[in-house]
Amino acid sequence: MSAIQRIALVLTIIGAINWGLIGFFQFDLVAAIFGGQNSALARLIYGLVGIAGLINLGLLFKPTEEVDREPEARPTR
Repeated sequence: MSAIQRIALVLTIIGAINWGLIGFFQFDLVAAIFGGQNSALARLIYGLVGIAGLINLGLLFKPTEEVDREPEARPTR
């Protein structure tokens, strides 16, 4: 996994936690930290989280390394 994918994954996790807080407690952590939903910094964070989600879409279609590295099982006689 590249550094950009790791950063994107962290941002996606932050976004998921924020959405969980909104859903369960009606509390927007990003807006609370950065001065409301309409502040430029909060909008930047929302935008970065959205781009990170798009980057992570590629992980859905990428085969895992474990599957690629496993030798084929051969029947024993």
